[in-house]
Amino acid sequence: MGWFDAPDYEFAREVLQRGTAAIFLVAFLSSLGQFRVLVGEHGLIPRAARPLRIRRLRAASRRRARPTLFRHWYSDRLLVAVCVAGVVLAASVVVGIPQAGPPWVPLLVFLALWLLYMSIVNAGGTFYGFGWEMLLLEAGFTVGFLGSHQVAPPTPVLLLVAWLVFRLEFGAGMIKMRGGSEWRDLTALYYHHETQPMPNPLSRQAHLLPKWMHRGEVLGNHVAQLVVPFFLFAPAPIADVAATIVILTQLWLIITGNFAWLNWLTVVLAFSRVSDPIAHAVVPVIPERWTDATTSPVWWIVVVGAASALLVVLSWWPLRNLFSRRQLMNASFNRWQLANAYGAFGTVTRERIEVVIEATLDEDPREATWQEYAFKGKPGDVRRIPRQWAPYHLRLDWLMWFLPLGSVHEDWLYALLGKLLEADAATLRMLRRAPFGSVRPRFIRVRTYRYRFSTRAELRSSGDRWVREPVRVEIGPAALRDE
Repeated sequence: MGWFDAPDYEFAREVLQRGTAAIFLVAFLSSLGQFRVLVGEHGLIPRAARPLRIRRLRAASRRRARPTLFRHWYSDRLLVAVCVAGVVLAASVVVGIPQAGPPWVPLLVFLALWLLYMSIVNAGGTFYGFGWEMLLLEAGFTVGFLGSHQVAPPTPVLLLVAWLVFRLEFGAGMIKMRGGSEWRDLTALYYHHETQPMPNPLSRQAHLLPKWMHRGEVLGNHVAQLVVPFFLFAPAPIADVAATIVILTQLWLIITGNFAWLNWLTVVLAFSRVSDPIAHAVVPVIPERWTDATTSPVWWIVVVGAASALLVVLSWWPLRNLFSRRQLMNASFNRWQLANAYGAFGTVTRERIEVVIEATLDEDPREATWQEYAFKGKPGDVRRIPRQWAPYHLRLDWLMWFLPLGSVHEDWLYALLGKLLEADAATLRMLRRAPFGSVRPRFIRVRTYRYRFSTRAELRSSGDRWVREPVRVEIGPAALRDE
């Protein structure tokens, strides 16, 4: 069974397990701070505040229901307990406690993280409908089977993680080639740094690069996503080089944008193809030999083999999707959210429309002085430098970006306006600044503005990092019914 053990990938296992656990830690902390306000008992969409009456659904629907610990009942206290348990378990892996025991210990910890976070995702509705949620779930389930320091990393699991990276990268590449013409004519990056959901401190500088460099970015992206992933399955050191290219391209995305933990987790997963000798040669402080792990016992081989066979069988659907003319993006083919299809930005928005919420204390909205609510991550103040938030996920800010792409008349936005009119303390904590603090405004409205990054000359002249022009009033002025 020598093929089963991969003793030259101890460093890869350390990065995979500790890195994935670190992302779980961020995800649980994000949910602890936001879930109750968004979909809790008194949230914007309080669907989770009543029993999830799965038993009343038709039999066919019941079979498709996704598993969650909140299946029959939800409460904010239960949500807090789930998040705290997830934080504790994830932190234990980050510091290496489960890895010091038998191989089944880290497996059980990761399966618990997978189940706990899946419960949150499946109850979170609109606010948890992002591709990186299922990516984290699939990664957590898979890396749990890497075992502990008592056994060598299993080769099948390392290859399955590489297959996950392949689907993530190649799927995104194919989505782009089938999407907007801007990816095929190499002009997508003329717009993307400026119009991406949440720019970071360096996004403006990236946007102001010469156009020939933007074309080079797109070309490099195509190579990294459509060619390089195939070499992840080659022997070392070819696989190491392919993994390095994936890591470097993801680091560029990290330093120029805020995509929650998508790029961070991809970097972690790409280490599945970095061998110990290569890692030691590049960074000598990394040990070339980590442990004296013995040959894997038969029971462990059976467990890992069964899980690997399951993931291989489930992979048929995403494999077929990769080459489908109607390729799905960020889709799950089973209720356990394993072996998913991934992809992002099949088309690039060419202008940035921002939704801005304004309020006033004045009695007459026609003659009122309006002041804006400031969000933590999304652009607002034209002078403010965008902040770095990733890998932390600001869910409300992200959904605000999606509004102009469809309709602003979403139930959750009207619920948000109602909470702001009430000066709800929990909701206001989700924002960077409320214009009147805890004082209830008299009227509220929603406006849209067209934003673009200022040029270097404009920044020197005005000090503004954004240039904006009004589009129209979308909602309001509105007040509470009893007023």
